[in-house]
Amino acid sequence: MALQILYFAWVREAIGTGQEQLAVPPEVATVAALISWLSCRSEGHASAFADPAKLRAAVDQRFVPLDASITGAREVALFPPVTGG
Repeated sequence: MALQILYFAWVREAIGTGQEQLAVPPEVATVAALISWLSCRSEGHASAFADPAKLRAAVDQRFVPLDASITGAREVALFPPVTGG
């Protein structure tokens, strides 16, 4: 499955890019599994995804928990928690 993956804030800085278009294996079916799979791509990915509890996600522009399915998704965004002020 081809998937557009967007990175924001320190996640983007650690990886070195704001987005990737990747062919994700079919067994990668949740956001958490995607994070685990991505962490093996480079040292930057491993650093960005070392503590998944510090990440939030959106699938096709809807906030989701990390155990959410990505089956059929076109886009996944990964970012730190949003704070306001």
